[in-house]
Amino acid sequence: MPYAVTSDEVKLYYEEVGQGTPILFVHEFAGDHRSWEPQLRDFGRRYRCITYAARGYKPSDVPSDPAAYSYMHVMRDALSVLDHLHIDRAHLIGLSMGGYTVLQVALNHPGRVQSLVLAGTGSGSERWYTEDFHKRSRDLAVQFEKEGSAAVAQTYGRSASRITFEIKDPRGFAEFSRQLAEHDAQGSAHMSRGFQGGRPSLYDFEADIRKLEMPALIIVGDEDQRCIEPGFFLKETLTASGLAILPKTGHAVNLEEPDL
Repeated sequence: MPYAVTSDEVKLYYEEVGQGTPILFVHEFAGDHRSWEPQLRDFGRRYRCITYAARGYKPSDVPSDPAAYSYMHVMRDALSVLDHLHIDRAHLIGLSMGGYTVLQVALNHPGRVQSLVLAGTGSGSERWYTEDFHKRSRDLAVQFEKEGSAAVAQTYGRSASRITFEIKDPRGFAEFSRQLAEHDAQGSAHMSRGFQGGRPSLYDFEADIRKLEMPALIIVGDEDQRCIEPGFFLKETLTASGLAILPKTGHAVNLEEPDL
């Protein structure tokens, strides 16, 4: 299996396909590297496509130290994959947790970013909701530890923003649920508590986001309630950005509407 090794000695499993301009796909909290299969099959015909499993998601390493799961650790992991593959600049595409991550790469290392796609990005960023989002994330970590990933797949994995996926594509949704149930429970707990439960609101970075000049596409489903307001915020603050709102679509836009 191919691995990239981070500065803190975490091994990250990655996959790549195709040739040409590189695209790095970064997955959401409830997904993993397999979530990008529809995109790798299509874009892999024209681009060099790379995806990887985040720390805490097997077959990548699952660090035992809870402090190793901050949003800055996760941001640096994306750079470690690019460095390992000797890629100076790439198109960065992220969903949810992955969208937050690639935006952090752009904020901290703009020279590495050719363009951004921020899909379903910014959940919990609304000022009135951030504290509650952090608490819910910490509570979810406890559920992972006490009940395991299979139980979480039947609760968190069936939240309101994912029901449209199940209605449209029962087979695809079943695959998503099965993969979520396979996640390492302790790794997911650490990520939920550290990354999800500790990351600042996107609004805290407003001044720096306004300085970014690379082109960006913001994608949000109109059934993804917690990402709609942050999507408009990103559209307003990212100078060279476009906003695509997908009708009757929830959170996992890459799986729910892969053709779009």
